[in-house]
Amino acid sequence: MWFLLHCYVLLQSWNGEYAGDYDAGPAGDPLLQGLFAGLAWLGSLLYFALLIWMAVECVQHDPDRWLWLWIILLFQPLGAAIYFFARWLPGRQVRLPAGLRRFTRGRELSRLEISARQIGNPYQFVQWGDALRDVRKFAAAGDAYAEALSREPENLQALWGASLVHLRLGQLEPAEERLRKVLALDPKYKFGDASLEFGRTLCLRGSTDEAIAHFEQHLNRWRHPEALYLLAEQYVRRNEIDKARQRLQEMLMDIDG
Repeated sequence: MWFLLHCYVLLQSWNGEYAGDYDAGPAGDPLLQGLFAGLAWLGSLLYFALLIWMAVECVQHDPDRWLWLWIILLFQPLGAAIYFFARWLPGRQVRLPAGLRRFTRGRELSRLEISARQIGNPYQFVQWGDALRDVRKFAAAGDAYAEALSREPENLQALWGASLVHLRLGQLEPAEERLRKVLALDPKYKFGDASLEFGRTLCLRGSTDEAIAHFEQHLNRWRHPEALYLLAEQYVRRNEIDKARQRLQEMLMDIDG
């Protein structure tokens, strides 16, 4: 019925009949009546466009197309919006706010949890932990990574994920421990990202001398601008201003190309 009503509104608007008969605005105020009629026409047009778009996407790409097509057409006026958030967005590389990601990935999180608990391999727990971390459920993600590490203590993906969770939760000591182990197993892990995070953690913990030594070694492999900046900051803490200035100049030159 909602679908037919919106079609009727559009047809009447295009025929020039609906806008004149619409009486949603205050009596005796043609300007407001026209405004309300225009908004109603625009809303109907946008909804109709979303409805057609989602129906076409569903028929062309969704393996459960017939079930979801009925939902789109029958559950008016929310069917198209439900399909948009529940099916279309999760299948696209669209970065949503964490709250919306929790909503759109709810079924995926449940599936990953079931797989992890039933199969019990470290890989499944890492996948579950990564998904939980993506929706900012950091405590639950930490538990998932811990389960993976209890089964395989040297699992690099689990160590990396756990270290990121510790950092997000402000747990610097366990973060440093996890990252130190990652670098012991693979100094080049994540193409230098693990090394950068380790150096950043040393800075946050106030380990100035170790941070300087680490970043000097890090920069022999990777020219991360952030590493140069953090190294300069540590030199300032040791009152070595000339070395700090040199590193900042290098950073600016690298950025300028």
